[in-house]
Amino acid sequence: MDRVTGVNRAGCALAVLALFGLAGCEEGGSFGFAKPAAREAGGANRSVRLVERDVEAPQVFQKTDMGLWDGRPSLGGVWVAHPDVTDPERVIIRNTANGTFVIGALFRRERDMPGPAFQVSSDAAVTLEMLAGAPAQLNVTALRREEAAVEEEPAEVGEIAAPAEIEASMLDPVAGAAAAIEAAEIRAAEAPPPPPAAAEPVPASAPERPATTLDKPFIQVGIFSIEQNARNTATALRQAGMVPTVLAQNSQGKAFWRVVVGPATTADDRGAVLKKIKGIGFADAYPVTN
Repeated sequence: MDRVTGVNRAGCALAVLALFGLAGCEEGGSFGFAKPAAREAGGANRSVRLVERDVEAPQVFQKTDMGLWDGRPSLGGVWVAHPDVTDPERVIIRNTANGTFVIGALFRRERDMPGPAFQVSSDAAVTLEMLAGAPAQLNVTALRREEAAVEEEPAEVGEIAAPAEIEASMLDPVAGAAAAIEAAEIRAAEAPPPPPAAAEPVPASAPERPATTLDKPFIQVGIFSIEQNARNTATALRQAGMVPTVLAQNSQGKAFWRVVVGPATTADDRGAVLKKIKGIGFADAYPVTN
């Protein structure tokens, strides 16, 4: 009885091995489960890099309420104010009537002020296409910065032509090395001196960045939908003894201008500059990466 059972077990094992062998033949002579993951993905080696991006944080602040621009020009760039705010926030402001939106700052306003709940700055009103004295429904949501992994497509590599046939010959190692050194010295003596390297120009639209250990060495003073307002803010900062930079940027076909100061080399320097900027009226300034 034990001998028959042993034979049956051996037969089952042979049957299982035969099934794996057939599966391997169907896959072109190699077992499918032994294929590397890179082959299943097309053999491409993909790289991943980290980028910073804004994400909405409704748990921090989100309100849909009526907003009003009183028609007067206001300092500080793009911002709104609401009585339920506890701390200043970076927010995305949407006009629900026409679908326009802009990124700006959120501040606290006094509850006893008359009119709609949201008070709107002149720059925010222009971008949101709001008329002076005409209330509009706004949706305001807080933003947070996070790092996200972005997969980059691998670069295409063209076919490499087969090398031409090379005739090999024996060479004495010492004699060959001496000849090569002598030939290199002759070429170096006969070659004209290289021209002096030109200094690489610094783009006018981006501030220089000296060595710093800070993740956010710049201070963003404001975001403006009108270039002249950004230029006026930069002039005010220069008159206060700071060196601002106006950066022209674009988001979904809409142009805007950012005013930044920096970069600071230490946290103490950045704190002193931020305090000075807020002291001259730009209360929504905050540190940024660039």
